[in-house]
Amino acid sequence: AISHAGGTHTPDAAESGVADDGLRQREVLLPAGALPPEDAGVRRAAREPAGEGAYDWYTRGLELLKRRSPAAAAQLLERAAEAEPESRSIREALGRAQFGSARYLAARVSFARIVAANPTDDYAQFALGLSAVRAGDLRTAVEHLALAAAMRPDIDHYVRELRMARARLERAP
Repeated sequence: AISHAGGTHTPDAAESGVADDGLRQREVLLPAGALPPEDAGVRRAAREPAGEGAYDWYTRGLELLKRRSPAAAAQLLERAAEAEPESRSIREALGRAQFGSARYLAARVSFARIVAANPTDDYAQFALGLSAVRAGDLRTAVEHLALAAAMRPDIDHYVRELRMARARLERAP
């Protein structure tokens, strides 16, 4: 389940998948122009009458992520995050784009901001842990992957990534 200000949301099969890189990609199917309830800031930007704003950058960034262009997506999503720094959805998409373009330290920062705001967000814990693995910080990785796996033991790739990170940590000098 994914917790947010409006309650708890459990992604269904249409909303979640496993990306090649291990990060679950979520595509929330919403009506045109609708945004997740936790993103009032993006909703405000969507109503801005002139010019591009956070909503435009966010939706274009998501489209680039779908097309497997994470570096280009990150550029747009960074602009959106600057405009709406508290938006969880923008921050998650930015973290996924940063991770997908091998900017693991930046992805850690993005996911850490989500975790700081909501420590019970299992996906953010998982993504933070996976980013830490790729950045070479196995202790941090194991901590966050263990939290994600404890919150959602039913998600196989959370448990698998935790097992692999623990094994790498045990072999590390």
